[in-house]
Amino acid sequence: MKAVVMAGGEGTRLRPMTSSMPKPLLPVANRPIMEHVLRLLKRHGLTETVVTVQFLASLVKNYFGDGEELGMELSYANEEKPLGTAGSVKNAEEALKDDAFLVISGDALTDFDLTDLINFHKEKGALVTVCLTRVPNPLEFGITIVDDEGKVERFLEKPTWGQVFSDTVNTGIYVMEPEVFDYVEADTSVDWSGDVFPQLMKEGKPVYGYIAEGYWEDVGTHESYVKAQADVLDGKVDVELDGFEISPGVWVAEGADVHPDAVLRGPLYIGDYAKVEAGAELREHTVVGSNVVVKSGAFLHKAVLHDNVYIGEHSNLRGCVIGKNTDIMRAARIEDGAVIGDECLVGEESIIQGNVRVYPFKTIEAGAFVNNSVIWESRGQAHLFGARGVSGILNVEITPELAVRLAGAYATTLKKGSTVTTARDHSRGARALKRAVISALQASAIDVRDLENVPLPVARQQTARGSAGGLMIRTTPGVPDSVDIMFFDGNGADLSQASQRKLDRVYARQEYRRAFPGEIGDLHFPSSVFDSYTGSLLRNIDTSGISESGLKVVVDASNGSAGLVLPSLLGKLGVDSLTINPGLDESRPTETADTRRAGLVRLGEIVASAGAAFGVRFDPVGERLSLVDEKGRIVEDDRALLVMLDLVAAERRSGRVALPVTTTRIAEQVAAYHGTQVEWTMTSPDDLTRVGREDGTIFGGDGRGGFIIPEFSSVFDGTAAFVRLIGLVARTQLTLSQIDARIPRAHVIKRDLATPWAVKGLVMRTVVEAAAGRSVDVTDGVRVVESDGRWVMVLPDPAEAVTHLWAEGPDDESAQALLDEWASVVDSAGN
Repeated sequence: MKAVVMAGGEGTRLRPMTSSMPKPLLPVANRPIMEHVLRLLKRHGLTETVVTVQFLASLVKNYFGDGEELGMELSYANEEKPLGTAGSVKNAEEALKDDAFLVISGDALTDFDLTDLINFHKEKGALVTVCLTRVPNPLEFGITIVDDEGKVERFLEKPTWGQVFSDTVNTGIYVMEPEVFDYVEADTSVDWSGDVFPQLMKEGKPVYGYIAEGYWEDVGTHESYVKAQADVLDGKVDVELDGFEISPGVWVAEGADVHPDAVLRGPLYIGDYAKVEAGAELREHTVVGSNVVVKSGAFLHKAVLHDNVYIGEHSNLRGCVIGKNTDIMRAARIEDGAVIGDECLVGEESIIQGNVRVYPFKTIEAGAFVNNSVIWESRGQAHLFGARGVSGILNVEITPELAVRLAGAYATTLKKGSTVTTARDHSRGARALKRAVISALQASAIDVRDLENVPLPVARQQTARGSAGGLMIRTTPGVPDSVDIMFFDGNGADLSQASQRKLDRVYARQEYRRAFPGEIGDLHFPSSVFDSYTGSLLRNIDTSGISESGLKVVVDASNGSAGLVLPSLLGKLGVDSLTINPGLDESRPTETADTRRAGLVRLGEIVASAGAAFGVRFDPVGERLSLVDEKGRIVEDDRALLVMLDLVAAERRSGRVALPVTTTRIAEQVAAYHGTQVEWTMTSPDDLTRVGREDGTIFGGDGRGGFIIPEFSSVFDGTAAFVRLIGLVARTQLTLSQIDARIPRAHVIKRDLATPWAVKGLVMRTVVEAAAGRSVDVTDGVRVVESDGRWVMVLPDPAEAVTHLWAEGPDDESAQALLDEWASVVDSAGN
């Protein structure tokens, strides 16, 4: 049997290590990752191998040649353009068409029993056998479900935490029969998991999954690269090491010169012809490449040094990676997570902070302090984006420098000459950061339309009027010392997951586009923004019956930007209104939960004493809305959603309502009673927005004060929801308390459980296994429906080490019992 080694990827997440070196050639314990793979193939008798190459192909070919030194026969299939995982193998069809073959990645470290995998494939008579393994964090891999016979039932490529239903993932190792080529179009980008396997399964072809035991690490990030080194040294993976184990865990290769007075504390590896002087100290999980010099007094701990590196006296390196031919001069300090590219010079007594990346051929001046810290890693996040864009403490995690880099990365994802709309809330911090953002956008050949201080829905609406995207900077809701940098697409909606990942990649690479002098973007300040917004609002939302109804309402602007829109809007509506807290207060750009509650109580008192029909309270940026009924009672957010749903559905009598899967199923009863139907969405606002844009959607909401009024906008808009509510109440001539009273009570209970990142995948697999025999919905997370109609939902948080649980039953006691039952399932898996 022949093998195919995939060695064409760029390894962009590993830059700057892969800026001048293809990922398969990155050394692990002083051998290229791909060499470890080839040696594994040889151990299992797969000596005839085709290598698919594309990025920096000549370097791979030059290093391995025809494979003679390894006792193998290597040939190469060169891609002129990226062809995908299946397309690249199709490109090598001529060499593989006569017999079954094995496909393996050239940049994943493993010691799987390939012989057993091949035997399994033959025993099952499979067309394709997918090699699977279990990992603690399945986000970056393709999740796979197999039945008791090993037949593949389902694939899901690179899921979000809400889509994780197993920790069994696709390793990218396959055994295939040549007939599979009939399903791969030539000279076209085609992927196995995304394109070919679903078609095979649709046609009922035998696609099996083999769950392998042993070690497997997809070396795709800096963290996994350093981890792979440590795992080799700890003996967790069965690979060959050159050299001699001179003491337990201390490996020294041929020709290395290690002074007897050097301190060596294994496990560690010293490459051939390296020199370690007296007084140098090498600690655990350090890997020293070939021809490296480590001078006296240097301290290395968990450091990975590529070939021909010079480490000066009294240098201090911890948890970093140093590229080949780089010189680290006397007393330099390089902190955990930093990566220095090939052929750099780090001057004496300079300090490079953790997670800084220095690209190849750069010079760091003596005494320099280089601080380009990626703070998100310390918060346990794998990506910049959280639930509210990019968030963090002002001038600690979110600095002007970070804002500039983010804006530059965002601009790089757009075409030159595009227009971006910028906006902010009324805080001083947001004002300062927005100025930095505007400069970065203009310097990247982007024209800017600056709205200054406007409500968030106005920023979204103005973005949708001809801009390629938008940026809004606001104080984090409920956290006065933090800010959110929110990014919009051309529709004014939050960036999709795919767009977030694209921005994340550009930011991580720090490869920002810069404009030539004649390309610097313009800056405009559009006029009549509020008139444009309110005019569009009144044209698109039904306001009939309002002026004749004689309604009186009380509106609390919360001293936020919503108050900027209300004066002209209320006058045009013709409604008798009382506005409280209309002025902007820079010292209160957000409000805590207690402040909000106190504000609603005060609003209720005013509504009751004034004899108003109802009261509304906007959040400080006008995105969300809270209600008080005519009796002055607070309508809780989950009830407000049902009240609005009842009013809209009763008037429209058809159409679709978008609600997150965590919403009470009472909503289905309300919608069905009025002839409408619910479309359940993921909990993320962008999924609600997606459904809100679709034809036939009449309403959407999240149960936390966010409402979508599709005839005007597909995003949350407090002002639009207010106008819609006034019209509905005016025409129905029912009070909010009457509407609320006719809706059944819901019994939904929520609980959050701390869950370490490393076991989140295991938790979700355990939940799916425990749900056997029950109805399971994986729209977002895992929702398990009991035979009596009770349901529980388990959803991993995408940004924190937390798992969220919801349960609903006919009463609080039964909901609580169900929640307790499944909380114990999550706890048992997490511990």
